[in-house]
Amino acid sequence: MSISNSDYSKMTDKASPNSPIIKDCIKAFVFGGGICVFAQLLNFLFERLGLSEDNIKLATPSIIIIITAILTGIGVYDKIARHAGAGTIVPITGFANSVVSPALEFKHEGFVLGTAAQMFSIAGPVIVYGTATSVIYGLIYYLGTK
Repeated sequence: MSISNSDYSKMTDKASPNSPIIKDCIKAFVFGGGICVFAQLLNFLFERLGLSEDNIKLATPSIIIIITAILTGIGVYDKIARHAGAGTIVPITGFANSVVSPALEFKHEGFVLGTAAQMFSIAGPVIVYGTATSVIYGLIYYLGTK
């Protein structure tokens, strides 16, 4: 028995609930903005404590990554993400979560073959692609300005 593409499309539309796009966008904006506001507050705090600009640039993302890793490890970050949707994919928090989640998922396989081997299963391709792209761009830039 074969089903035409249009019949299949009608069946999936009937079985799938519509998502509240406007509500989801507002939640993502509020949660993502909240993460950014928190990071800015950390910047202000570190500035008040007398840290140099370079140290502030290092401390703020480090604290955000540590908090995200801890919240992912204790299962809170996933609960926040269920409500916030794309708002939790603010680059640094989403990246930290994508490194910690697989590491936790495979910890039963041991430290080396589980946690360490799987840690970059999601984030690894992003790192490799970013590195390779920057090298290619650098070469093109170098050759173009020579």
